[in-house]
Amino acid sequence: MRILCIDYGEKRLGLAVSDPLGLTAQGLPTLIRQDEKSDMLKLSEIINEKVVNEIVIGLPKNMNGTLGKKAEEVLKFVEFLKSRFSLPVHTVDERLSTVRAHRSMLEGDLSRKKRGKRVDMIAAQLILQSYLDRKNK
Repeated sequence: MRILCIDYGEKRLGLAVSDPLGLTAQGLPTLIRQDEKSDMLKLSEIINEKVVNEIVIGLPKNMNGTLGKKAEEVLKFVEFLKSRFSLPVHTVDERLSTVRAHRSMLEGDLSRKKRGKRVDMIAAQLILQSYLDRKNK
């Protein structure tokens, strides 16, 4: 059973997938958004290729825990994913995931150019690993 994680953005979708045992998160290439049809086709290909049984998506809460405009967009996207793929879709608090992604890449001494290309994927990995760790406790 594999879990796909999406770090939702207007221009890009950061992606990660769990190993078959649901223990570790591996990054997938970031999906540069084009239009709804193309985006869903690519997600469908990934879901079929990786034999995904569940989707996790980062929910960008405000620092005080409330939901803002961006979180409302994500919740609409969640409902769309549920209807499109007939898979369970869970949200995970993603506060500071992008900050953590940048920090881990700085620690890895990646150049600014490489960080910009990988931040969405790393954020998705961090969100998914957090979900897997909680699930496996």
